[in-house]
Amino acid sequence: MRDNDLMYKKEYIRPMMTPQHVYVFRFGKHRLNNRVIIRYSHTWTGRLRINEIDVRLHHQHHPRIFRTEADLIEYLKSHFGKGDKENQAQPDDFENEE
Repeated sequence: MRDNDLMYKKEYIRPMMTPQHVYVFRFGKHRLNNRVIIRYSHTWTGRLRINEIDVRLHHQHHPRIFRTEADLIEYLKSHFGKGDKENQAQPDDFENEE
């Protein structure tokens, strides 16, 4: 995160009445306006089981919900790939003026 100039803050929340644990990860370039919430529990052998991953980017009204980390990574690659394609599609005005 720091290599890409992103600030972040992480919090751990353990609800008292449910067996699920909650981990909140906030990140952003200038403000912490992106959020990932991971709800997980433990199996009877002690391994972690991810139940749900909620992602809200730039104050989205409805979070994107994923079951696995692979689905989350695929979504983030496609979401951040759109910005790269838009920047490449727009030619610089200074190169055309000669």
